[in-house]
Amino acid sequence: MLTKGDYILALKENQKLLHEAVKEWFELAKITDYLGKKYDYYQKVEAGQHRGEKRQVWTVDVSELPPLHNQALWTVLKTVVMIVSERRLWNKTTTEARFYLRSLSSNAETIALAIRSHWGIENSLHWTLDVTLSENKIRIRKQNSPENLALLRRLAIILLKQEKASKQSLKMKRYRAAMDNNYLVQILNSAS
Repeated sequence: MLTKGDYILALKENQKLLHEAVKEWFELAKITDYLGKKYDYYQKVEAGQHRGEKRQVWTVDVSELPPLHNQALWTVLKTVVMIVSERRLWNKTTTEARFYLRSLSSNAETIALAIRSHWGIENSLHWTLDVTLSENKIRIRKQNSPENLALLRRLAIILLKQEKASKQSLKMKRYRAAMDNNYLVQILNSAS
């Protein structure tokens, strides 16, 4: 997939001019059904348990677009990507378009798999942090505190996972470490 130094970066609205240019290009291309444009396309449909999702991925070589805002600052930028996700629940349907920049050549399926893989890992970590450490209930917002505590929570998860002597859940390991200093020391020693 990606090798050292390659990237797929989400293009957010805080890159206002670049985001708008890419979005407008895809909107115009879609209106003309990509007539005369070179692109790659991939679609994935998943369904289960009263919900479904269709992800459509378009990738375009950056040379197909007019010069982009501060394009030279994006080292070896080769591809722009649009992913349109349509999610159907039993009571509503939502559609969302996301844009990405990539340093490798245009291949819609490869890009779709790489982005999906990243979000699977990210979602798994967030779920673990919420279940084990109730991260979603934390309301600390002052100065650097949110970033510092997020780092400490991730470190705690890593240490709890490295302790292999106990087959308990991470949440139970955390509780046990809070009640038993010897077990806490055992967790800390498992890091070395």
